[in-house]
Amino acid sequence: MKNWMIALAAFVLFIGCNKKPNGITVVFPEVSGPIQITKNGKEHFFASYYGINSFSRSQRYATILETDVKGRIPTENDKATLGLADLETKEFIPLATTASWNFQQGCMAHWLATSPDSLIIYNDLRNGEFVSIILNVHTKKEQKTIPYPVSAVSPNGKEAISINFARIRVTRPDYGYGGEGQDANTGIQFPDDDGLFLVDLETGKAKLIVSMAQVKELVPELPPEGVEYFNHTLFSRGGTKIFWLARATPNRNTTSFTVNRDGSNLQRCFPDGWEGSHFDWLNDNELMITAKYDARQYGHVLFTVGENNYKRLGNGLLDYDGHGTFSPDGKWMITDTYPSAGMREQKIYLMGMETEAVLPLGRYVEPEQYQRGWRCDIHCRWSPKGDMVGFNSTHTGSRQAYIIKFL
Repeated sequence: MKNWMIALAAFVLFIGCNKKPNGITVVFPEVSGPIQITKNGKEHFFASYYGINSFSRSQRYATILETDVKGRIPTENDKATLGLADLETKEFIPLATTASWNFQQGCMAHWLATSPDSLIIYNDLRNGEFVSIILNVHTKKEQKTIPYPVSAVSPNGKEAISINFARIRVTRPDYGYGGEGQDANTGIQFPDDDGLFLVDLETGKAKLIVSMAQVKELVPELPPEGVEYFNHTLFSRGGTKIFWLARATPNRNTTSFTVNRDGSNLQRCFPDGWEGSHFDWLNDNELMITAKYDARQYGHVLFTVGENNYKRLGNGLLDYDGHGTFSPDGKWMITDTYPSAGMREQKIYLMGMETEAVLPLGRYVEPEQYQRGWRCDIHCRWSPKGDMVGFNSTHTGSRQAYIIKFL
């Protein structure tokens, strides 16, 4: 580890743990510099949202999207190539094309735990309908078409959560899909037949477990032109619970929710005004949500389901809205920042969960043209073994995928 990183880690340890009488020694892992795993010439980025595993169990392959689209939100006519970055040969292996994708969440590609080195599931538009496709990455043959797009897949790979991406296209265009593959039904603020669907990936059948109508009394009152929508779903580590954000136009007011996978025990995570933005489960009962602590200051907040138990993480160093996610063993949290004013630097930080000491891992300048719907968030994601972190960046002038290795 470089001397300046050691010195900075010691400084952070001092200010983060100065209330502990005997002191604690923090040993941060040594890390590599950024390693680009895609080639320049086209735009490349990880094919899923940041909290979703992008790596095969062997960690040889990562799911990547490739596109020529620049400077705008893609439409259903802009098919992206879904492929694998081979981390051994450094080659990009095309697998399929998809019309259901965006720059923020890709095509929601997941490796399936039922065959974690061979099978993936991803979203597409087929015959005018949003669907998800189970594909064998080695034979490139489709195994099954599920008549619902996926937003999250359970840890056992047998179930998924589906939401209305057409409704999101209207309410927050850069997170939805073009093509009207679902009924957006935006004429109803809180429909009782739309919301979170639990999809059986074996049978393709789905069950509505939480409707938007069910949260009407639990979210801020909407103006007459407001429309509620659900987004950002994630199963807990053991698959027993689901987190998601209920949001609404036109002001994107937000409420954080959890529910059991069978639809029971629906509850808000925070008091009024705390909202919520980004998230990850630490286990089946605790999750980190970036939220307005005490309805005043955004920070990384550790929340315990079913308890009024909230803890700001990072000892004041992480009081902003970042994309935090936990290592597989739960010992570390990695997070990022949006571009800073002026310098447009996007930064990556590593925090130890035991001490909450924070170490900077890098800063990357995002060019001015990457803004709004086609911006490039860093979106760190852990590898299954916890010895690599993948992220997206434009610091070399184009959107590419990178890894940092923990040595």
